[in-house]
Amino acid sequence: MDTATPRIAVYSGTFDPITRGHEDVARRAAQLFDEVIIAVAMAHHKKTRFGLKDRLAMASEAAAQLPGQVRVLPFDGLIMDFCREQRACAVVRGIRNLTDFDYEAQMAAMNRKLLPSVETVFLLPDAPLQCISSTLVREISYLGGDVSQMVSPHVAARLLTPPVQA
Repeated sequence: MDTATPRIAVYSGTFDPITRGHEDVARRAAQLFDEVIIAVAMAHHKKTRFGLKDRLAMASEAAAQLPGQVRVLPFDGLIMDFCREQRACAVVRGIRNLTDFDYEAQMAAMNRKLLPSVETVFLLPDAPLQCISSTLVREISYLGGDVSQMVSPHVAARLLTPPVQA
């Protein structure tokens, strides 16, 4: 193994918002790679609760608490193009259940066709975090439920503010 070339992994997603499950996967990845880039998707195709600026800020605050070298960057377009630009050797994906695995396995196969030099690494979040999804966090928060066990305090505080209409 060439120790002069840093092993960079990209952990991509919308992170709307970033959850404790996302943070756990990023923490695990940071223990495996020299650098992890949390790539926050611009997500033009999705209606997000938070704008890109807020999602980047929440992810950056979470990254600051993680071990190792973890950066947060926005991306648009194909994740494999972003990986090529960042000289990444791997894409990290969190897998919570079989439904996630089926989808992610298809994406990994397609990504391998686009850029064979980048491996996909599946990581399981800690068992108590496997039921958490950003979609459920947004819904529970919207309905007035307590999401403090699902997201970090800085994210929970942002969820209490009304969404900004673009």
